[in-house]
Amino acid sequence: MNMSTKSELRAAATVADPRWVAVASRDSRADGRFVYSVRTTGVYCRPSCPARSARPENVAFHASTADAERAGFRPCRRCKPDQAGPATQQAAMVAELCRYIDQAERPPRLEDLAERAGLSTFHLHRVFKAITGLTPKAYADAQRAQRLRRELEAGSSVTEAIYGAGYNSGSRFYAQADQVLGMTASRFRAGGTDTDIRFAIGQCSLGAILVARSERGVCAILLGDDPQALARELQDRFPNAQLIGGDVDFERMVAQVVGFIEAPQLGLDLPLDVRGTAFQQRVWQALRDIPPGRTLSYAEVAERIGAPTAVRAVAQACGANALAVAIPCHRVVRSDGSLSGYRWGVERKRSLLEREAQA
Repeated sequence: MNMSTKSELRAAATVADPRWVAVASRDSRADGRFVYSVRTTGVYCRPSCPARSARPENVAFHASTADAERAGFRPCRRCKPDQAGPATQQAAMVAELCRYIDQAERPPRLEDLAERAGLSTFHLHRVFKAITGLTPKAYADAQRAQRLRRELEAGSSVTEAIYGAGYNSGSRFYAQADQVLGMTASRFRAGGTDTDIRFAIGQCSLGAILVARSERGVCAILLGDDPQALARELQDRFPNAQLIGGDVDFERMVAQVVGFIEAPQLGLDLPLDVRGTAFQQRVWQALRDIPPGRTLSYAEVAERIGAPTAVRAVAQACGANALAVAIPCHRVVRSDGSLSGYRWGVERKRSLLEREAQA
């Protein structure tokens, strides 16, 4: 085999490797996943290295910097692949700011956070949102709401919980109470006491299904094998709420949900009582925008909500969804198209996607 043929084979093997696309496009999202070496220069680089593109026949891929150095290559002086990259440094900086916000008695001002990070307010705002999916204010608000819930669940009075969570005034909290807790603070503290939750359990081709509705809208659609387990899950979500068996009108709504599962082309348009953090609600809204018969990867959902690095948080938000099919988390798959974990079982996820593809 002559040298020209060998070079062509090496080039073909490189171009066929999916990592070559990241190198050719200088994709910074691939940084940290692998490095590549260039035979003619003796150096190895990050995928995002801004240096002149190497010819594919001279490129080899390595799982780590250690592998590249064992193969006899030295780090590129331009992209410095042996050092923490900008994305890693930014992630560490944002993680430190998140800890600072978590421990602060009052939500810090954006100016204070920017000074602590050594960045302008504009740059910090953009970096923080890109990594967490939330603005610093939205993150602080979500942490404050979580602290409030813990205070109320621990038995603190409503007033103690409000000020203990960092709200400057009761009036400011009460203006947001319904959005933060989904009910008044006193009702939340009592575990949903005096809150009526109507529910019904039926059967569909996917097994048992429970549909529950509060005054605001459908608050739970649960799937499973054991009807009693679904009822216990609902009770755990609203421990002191008054659970009321559905009447004839409510049974019709359950039938509507079951009908959608069996025939997705029918559509599903119901008022929803969606309760979650600001980030979760952004993810769930993005899921509702995915049309039947289509899927997105977790990374694509993260891109859509403006948080391309928050892929893991997107997956966690999907897992926290308690409104099966109404918020279609089953339409989110891995980047290679394979099915990942689903709160109600991968087989149910596969079945839902197959039905929607045929509709």
